[in-house]
Amino acid sequence: MKPRLVIITEIIAPYRVPVFNSLAAHGDVDLHVIFLAETDPKLRQWTIPKDEIRFPYQVLPSFRLPLGNLGLLVNHGLDGALGQARPDAIICGGYNYPSAWQAAFWARKRNIPFLLWTESNAADHRGRSTLVEYLKRKFLGMCRGFVVPGEASKSYLQQLGLPAELIFKAPDAVDNELFMQGARIARANLASVRRRIDLPERYFLSVGRLIRAKGVLDLLEAYANLNEQIRAVVGLVFVGEGEAKRELIRRASLIRPGTVKFSGFVQKEQLAEFYALADALVFPTHSDPWGLVVNEAMACSLPVIASNVPGCVSDLIEDGWNGFIVPVGDIRGICSSMELLAKGNDLRGQMGERSLQRIQEYSPEACAAGIAKAAFAACGDLS
Repeated sequence: MKPRLVIITEIIAPYRVPVFNSLAAHGDVDLHVIFLAETDPKLRQWTIPKDEIRFPYQVLPSFRLPLGNLGLLVNHGLDGALGQARPDAIICGGYNYPSAWQAAFWARKRNIPFLLWTESNAADHRGRSTLVEYLKRKFLGMCRGFVVPGEASKSYLQQLGLPAELIFKAPDAVDNELFMQGARIARANLASVRRRIDLPERYFLSVGRLIRAKGVLDLLEAYANLNEQIRAVVGLVFVGEGEAKRELIRRASLIRPGTVKFSGFVQKEQLAEFYALADALVFPTHSDPWGLVVNEAMACSLPVIASNVPGCVSDLIEDGWNGFIVPVGDIRGICSSMELLAKGNDLRGQMGERSLQRIQEYSPEACAAGIAKAAFAACGDLS
């Protein structure tokens, strides 16, 4: 009999829907997903893809209490939802909201396997206060297994003393086919796409929130330090919104020569057009547990310049093979990597092909398979 698996996760994220659809179609688990909220409107502007959902789910009533920059998500009705779902195993995406702890205690009381799905890694320093570290270790002690996206998260959990046999890899993934097909169509219609979304002839691309923690000011400074001949023909495009936008615009106005464009927030259906026409994605983030924009760019056959912080680097990028890895905050390193790619047409093409080759292993199907394996192991049946 296939196990009844309940996944508890914060919001209906567009990049998780293909994974859950694949898991529901997997046939080896009986899936039910509990969302703690539909979205977080203060941080996310994406469209909630309800029409794409092919798995049973429910959204709990919730409200957000003001607490720091993000607020605290509070729910009611979780005990009843879990009782109705009657899970054989529970996988919870995180421990930083009250419902995660409530679910962990609910599972322990009933001797139901409880697993943590975590992207945390040693290089991501968000929230590393003494209290947070204490609570994290308490929560880990209530878990019978762990689902991680890649090597960085696995290594981090092992550093915390957790045995490797309890850690299961479910690679973070996006809808590769959506981005691959979108890129092919965009490249077949280069001129019209460029005119319609007002893009430079050539450009480096940044995708994500325009906040200092994403390294966007580092990127702009690196672009400003590029050779003038390169800036005259290669621009820089920011896709996203955020509190650093005003400062970025001010600094960008001082760069001569050069073209810096701010395209605002873009829904996932149109993102492939921005990737397809770019020379490379630049992702110099200071703090990021994974970095799904790297998956998206690689599915669009792009080389990637990334800092050594995001969790995806260990799995997706080989320095000098399909991109460049630079120390976080190393503006000179970002600049020199951009210069190499700007000058190297063949290099960009080779690295882009390698990116596309590697990202095939990081699919929604592969992620779903990893989750299913973790569920079977927790239920004591690996067959």
